[in-house]
Amino acid sequence: MATLNIDELVETLSQLSVLDMAKLKTALENKWGVKAMAAAPAVIAAPSAGEASQAAASESTEFKVVLEEAPGDKKIGIIKVVREITGLGLKEAKDLVEGAPKTIKESAPKAEAEDMSKKIQAAGGKVSLKGL
Repeated sequence: MATLNIDELVETLSQLSVLDMAKLKTALENKWGVKAMAAAPAVIAAPSAGEASQAAASESTEFKVVLEEAPGDKKIGIIKVVREITGLGLKEAKDLVEGAPKTIKESAPKAEAEDMSKKIQAAGGKVSLKGL
C-alpha cells in the first residue's frame, strides 16, 4: 500500500468539482459500508439561575465597534484613522464619518476593538464598543 502525503491528498481533493465530490462520497459509502449523515443537533438544557447569572457576568470576547460622534474640526483625522482601520476608500470613509453614528466593524476580538477605539479617540472621535 502506497503512503500518500496528506498535503498532496488535500490538494488533489480541493481540485474536485462538487459533482465529483458527491460521486466520491457515494463511492466511499459503498466501499466502507457506511452512510454519511448530517450531525444531529445537540439538546441543550436550560441553564439554572446560578449558571445564567454566571454567564451574564462573563465578559464578551467579540465586540461591535461603533463611531458615535465625529466633531467637525476633527473629521479629517478621524477619516484617516477609519481608512487605516477599515481599508475603505476616501469617499467611503468620509461618508461613514459624516454619517455617525455608524458601525465601523461588525465583529472584532477584544484587543482589536480596543485598539480601534484608542486610535479613533486619539483622533478626536467618540467610539462605543458593544459586546456580542
